[in-house]
Amino acid sequence: MRVLRTSVHADVEPLNEKTMFDRKAARAIVLDGNNILMLYTKRYHDYTIPGGGIDDGEDIIEGMIRELEEETGAKNIRNIQEFGIYEEYRPWYKPDFDVMHMTSYCYLCQIDSELGETNYEDYEIKNGMKPVWINIYDAIAHNEHTIANSEKKGMSIERETFLLKLIAKELLQKKVA
Repeated sequence: MRVLRTSVHADVEPLNEKTMFDRKAARAIVLDGNNILMLYTKRYHDYTIPGGGIDDGEDIIEGMIRELEEETGAKNIRNIQEFGIYEEYRPWYKPDFDVMHMTSYCYLCQIDSELGETNYEDYEIKNGMKPVWINIYDAIAHNEHTIANSEKKGMSIERETFLLKLIAKELLQKKVA
């Protein structure tokens, strides 16, 4: 799978002097015309692509399907295609390691138009997470506004906004600044 970007947080450089652990994640890109299925998170006031961590021993595509079903209630997930990998090195908040190396495997897929029940973890409920269909260009503009103006933004918003712009450029062919 092609590498879309490697991002290194300024606080973790140089990497060769840090202890790190690897985390694999899978993310699902679901489009309907210019609309994209996203997760809105009230706590961070941002839009993210559905997905999350892969469990030990879990196949990456199976993990993507599980995360998409849990977070959005998606049904009949099909026509799964590779899109690319987003790799990031970011500070870790626990004392066991300095850095988290996260590899996000991104896949395009289709789902039935009607969403079912979600199955959120406690922290996702506390963060005010909910699935929404939104125009991709509106999601990009919203996230850019949050990046520029919010002190409570999460670290993932830069990854998500990069991915949204790339999806728009490559799959929807409308120029995005």
